[in-house]
Amino acid sequence: MVKSGKLRAGTGSKLKRWKKGHSSDSNPQTSRFREAAKSRFFSRPTGKSDLTVDALKLHNDLQAGPLELGGRKDACMEEEPEEVFSERTSGTFLSGLSDCSNLTFRKVQRYWESNSASHKEICAVLAAVTEVIRSQGGKETETEYFAALMTTLEVVDSAESQAAVGYLLNLVMKRVPTPVLMSKFSDTTKALMDVMSKQAMFETSSALRWILSCLATLLRKQDASVWTYPSTLQAYHGLLSFTVHSKPKVRKAAQQGVCSILRGSDFLFTDNAPTHHPAAATTAKFCMKEMEQARGSKEDTTTLHVLGLLKELMGTFPLGAVKSCCETLLRVMTLSHVLVTASAMQAFHRLFSGKPNASNLSPELTAQIITALYDYLPSETDLQPLLAWLAVMEKAHVYLASLQSSLSLGHLPRLFSAAMSCLLSPHTQVVAAATNTLKTLITECVAPRMEAMGMITATASAGNPSYVCKMFRIVEEGLSYRFHASWPFVLQILGCFYRAAGKQAHPLMTKSLQSLADLRSTPHFPFSGELDLAVGGAVESMGPEVVLSAVPLNITGYEDDLEFPRSWLVPVIRDHVKNTHLGFFSSYFLPLASTLKQRAEELDQVGQKLEARVYKTLQMQIWTMLPGFCTCPVDLLASFKGIARTLGMVINERPDLRLTVCQALRTIVNKSASTEEEKVEVGRFSKNFLPILFNVYGQQPAAGEAGTYRMAVLDTIKVYLTVSDTQMICTFLQKATDRLNSTDATEFTRLSMMDLVIAMAPSVDEGTMTKTFELIKPYLEFFQTKQPGMQKKAYRVLEELCGGEREECRSFVVANLETLKVVLLETLKNASSPAKRPRLKCLIHIVKGLDEEHKDFITMLLPEVIICTKEVSVGARKNAYSLLVEMGNAFVRFCGNTKDAIEEYFVLVYAGLTSSVTMITCTVLALTRLVFEYKDAIDVTTMKELLHNVCLLLTSRTREIVKAALGFIKVLLFIMEPKTLTSHATVMMEGVGNIKDDVRRHFRTKLKNIFTKFIRKFGFELVKSMLPVEHHKVLANIRKAEARTKRKRQASEQQNDSDSEAEEPKAKSQSIEDILAETDSDMSEDEGQPRNAQKKGAQPRKARAWLKEGEEDDPLNFLDPKVSQRVLATNPAKKSAKVEHGFKVTSDGRLIIREDDEEDAKHDDEEDKKDILEEAGVKSKRSQKRKFQDHNSDEDMDVQPQQKYKAGGSGIHRPIAGREDMGADYKSRKGKGDVMKKGKHDPYAYIPLKKAQLNRRKRAKLQGQFKGMVRGAQKGALSGKKMQKKKRKA
Repeated sequence: MVKSGKLRAGTGSKLKRWKKGHSSDSNPQTSRFREAAKSRFFSRPTGKSDLTVDALKLHNDLQAGPLELGGRKDACMEEEPEEVFSERTSGTFLSGLSDCSNLTFRKVQRYWESNSASHKEICAVLAAVTEVIRSQGGKETETEYFAALMTTLEVVDSAESQAAVGYLLNLVMKRVPTPVLMSKFSDTTKALMDVMSKQAMFETSSALRWILSCLATLLRKQDASVWTYPSTLQAYHGLLSFTVHSKPKVRKAAQQGVCSILRGSDFLFTDNAPTHHPAAATTAKFCMKEMEQARGSKEDTTTLHVLGLLKELMGTFPLGAVKSCCETLLRVMTLSHVLVTASAMQAFHRLFSGKPNASNLSPELTAQIITALYDYLPSETDLQPLLAWLAVMEKAHVYLASLQSSLSLGHLPRLFSAAMSCLLSPHTQVVAAATNTLKTLITECVAPRMEAMGMITATASAGNPSYVCKMFRIVEEGLSYRFHASWPFVLQILGCFYRAAGKQAHPLMTKSLQSLADLRSTPHFPFSGELDLAVGGAVESMGPEVVLSAVPLNITGYEDDLEFPRSWLVPVIRDHVKNTHLGFFSSYFLPLASTLKQRAEELDQVGQKLEARVYKTLQMQIWTMLPGFCTCPVDLLASFKGIARTLGMVINERPDLRLTVCQALRTIVNKSASTEEEKVEVGRFSKNFLPILFNVYGQQPAAGEAGTYRMAVLDTIKVYLTVSDTQMICTFLQKATDRLNSTDATEFTRLSMMDLVIAMAPSVDEGTMTKTFELIKPYLEFFQTKQPGMQKKAYRVLEELCGGEREECRSFVVANLETLKVVLLETLKNASSPAKRPRLKCLIHIVKGLDEEHKDFITMLLPEVIICTKEVSVGARKNAYSLLVEMGNAFVRFCGNTKDAIEEYFVLVYAGLTSSVTMITCTVLALTRLVFEYKDAIDVTTMKELLHNVCLLLTSRTREIVKAALGFIKVLLFIMEPKTLTSHATVMMEGVGNIKDDVRRHFRTKLKNIFTKFIRKFGFELVKSMLPVEHHKVLANIRKAEARTKRKRQASEQQNDSDSEAEEPKAKSQSIEDILAETDSDMSEDEGQPRNAQKKGAQPRKARAWLKEGEEDDPLNFLDPKVSQRVLATNPAKKSAKVEHGFKVTSDGRLIIREDDEEDAKHDDEEDKKDILEEAGVKSKRSQKRKFQDHNSDEDMDVQPQQKYKAGGSGIHRPIAGREDMGADYKSRKGKGDVMKKGKHDPYAYIPLKKAQLNRRKRAKLQGQFKGMVRGAQKGALSGKKMQKKKRKA
């Protein structure tokens, strides 16, 4: 017998039990629904029934499967009953849906599992229509579906079926060929209009939205001539009437349809397209009519709906319609309704942002709109409307500037005045928005027109220059004290103005520069950083000469104020000077630097060390300006010859200035010498600069002197060689080689000369290259020279010769290829480890140019390259992997067929698997890199053999071999497709399972990582069944860790969702919609009631507005023309609450933002990918120490890392940090003994009471401690008595 289970406590009273002997009675006692069904069955329906013959026929079609002809069916029943039976049973209710071949309905195929009745209806209709098309021999094209669905739409009557047909029709009509829709326009329009008129009377709107979308698609595909027919306009007006429908989905569908017609009709993109749609004017009339009818009524929803439509369409209207619409918008804005005003602003913003053609929006109309919008300027305290107004005005002026610059400049001063007044607003957002608006206007409206104006003086009184003067004076007024709270923003605007107009309008800006200098000299000026950036903008545009004429440096070298109040100009000029006159540095700063240096030496001789130090620092700072002056100077041809001699002397005689001067020379060659004339002029002095640079580089630094300048000198030599004459370089190279071969040359000199040869080798002619190659040949023999450094540099010379981009370098390689091959093969065994990196790089350059006859050379090089994959040098390993890939490319180039070439290449690499342990390890690493590179070209059989061989190596007892094999498997898991990987899963599992226990324990972390990837790809159960028992514990641990991570991620997502719902932080406003999204945020009049305190079923409150009362006893005058500024969208009495962001803050105010789990997961994926690339040799591996430093570096935040574990307990868990010394607070900082502290006990605890004092074994030691204390007290008392006696005698 089966033991019956127990029920939970408390369920006995909830169950109905059968009476004894009645357990077989299963029918219920109540039959309420049965009785109702019987009563309906025997009674006739009173109203019109939806059950028609056509509906019943469609129902039968949907339930029975494919429609079949009666005669054909009877014949089949008589002749082949078995075949018909099999066909009937093989087809199902959704056969036409599941195997529908038309891609248009692939979205619908996801609905068949849905529980929604509408989705089921859609699936049923599609299945029936598909079967009908198939039964008639159709090909399931879009045209066939369109015809079948239109026929079905005329047949069905129920709203659900019409909605389903309309949805499918909406999908298919977008793909129906245009000629079909044009030919069937009248019939289709009539059918759709009939359905629309019927659906408009129903409460449900599911079918109406799809019918509207179908009608819009149909109208969009028609030709321009069709729009001259009244029937077309009638259909369009029917669509247009639904744009103000009360139901949102219907209204949205109609508005989207109208927008698609006016913006995206096919004939608008033809060659002879009209400037606007023929229906644009009638659409504008409709919108204005609706707004005029709704104006003055309490219901503003219609106006808002029309404004939403106008926001998208105003740019498509003709000029007259745009003007009328703008007048209507301005009229409805006088209603002082917050939402209406906001929507109207959105419409204006979208109009100007779209940048329509001048035929749609003329410059004159734009100027009129700008002037009219000043009457709707919100109050400075009304946050969101003011931000919206600034955004609209900014877009309007930018658009006007693109059409007519002079008209735009004439309107800008008034907007500058209004925006500057916004800087006095108490809201930081308003101040920032006004600043950005002014900067945008300066950059886009003023800057492009400055070149055409010419030089602007401060007395300009007419034309565009006068407008620029007005704008700058308005901005300059921001330096007055009433703007002191907004000075950082004013300084930003000034800096932007300097950069835009400083070159032409610097006479106008001299006074403001002097004001800035006075502010900078003010003690404790808080905005010095912003001020320096503003003056830097003036330096960029005006040049340092103009700035220093307005604000002198006041540094002469004699009788100077040692505070140097204008010294802040030196770093500002250094950071911002460019595109200026190099001659000004020669005429002004060079003499000043010389004077300051001389003054420093005089003061140093007198003994005034501090003053001398100050002057020396100043002249060093002046020299640091030289690279900026050398950045694209405008007078390079005229001024370089005047400063070249000085620069050469400084390089030779001033070690402290070598870095700066070398940087300046590199800047001149790389950035400034752009034309051939300039290159020739600069290269003319190479005969002077190069010997100086050679000598400086060849001099050995004195003992204790840092040689950091040598790399800068060498870089300068390489750069200057690019503009030097070839014959001159050959001469210098000959001198360097002569000095290199001299018998009295030291090792330092020889290495330095070799560096110079490396720099000059790729810049000489082919004959000199051949001589250089003959010269370095002896140095390629390590055992002959016994100088590994020279051997490395000799290979570097060869690398430069083989890898040069000049034609002479390529000719040298071709001419000396056989010699290069012989030399490189002979020096194979003698190459030292430091020389491997340049040697491999040289081989890369050579292999790139080899053809098929040199295949033996590549074969002989292969073992060396494979061995180099385990080199100590990171660069050597990287070059070895790159050379392996280049060899593979060479084989592909030789063979032509990629698969055959890679298979042949792999056969050569396989030979390394039969050699020593090191060679086997290196071969596996090489195979890993090659598999990663040529994964798509490797044959399945080759991959199977390769994987089998690598898995055999996993049974080795050598850890290096197993480590390389595990890296191969990890890369394979990353690059292989899941289907291909499945066929190799068994081999990999067996290989991993056969790893020796000792090796398995050593690589447990790597194995765990590989097992995790296996589980993610194949599932836990499959991996567990394939691996031995000793791995099952690790697999269980991985599953728990994965589940834990998943739970944490889900919990974090839920927490983030709840936090976002609770806090709803406001993102940065990017558009006008974002700016105006909060205009209805202050709907509630009750300050204490939260926003969500309304009942669920209550109606939402309408947008409210507040009136700003007059100051003190001044009454509110409603006849004032600026009374609209008193209507506020936000409550003026409500203070914004501080939002708690939940982040920790450092002492200086920076946020500490921890990465969430999603970012951690993304970081883990990136780490996995980086690990795979390192295993494959694509990226060089980092050391463990470097990895630890990278993961634990926190340079940006001065925050201590959080330790998860805290010590506590005994044994290894005891706290190892030093315990606090008892009584440490009482120790005196000045001398011995204790001091008394206010509010604390007296410091009389001579021996701290510790638990260790109760230890019996330490009793003797503690007794001695007490005896010593008593003895010390006695000595102290005795000395105290003696002192008292002396005092008494005295």
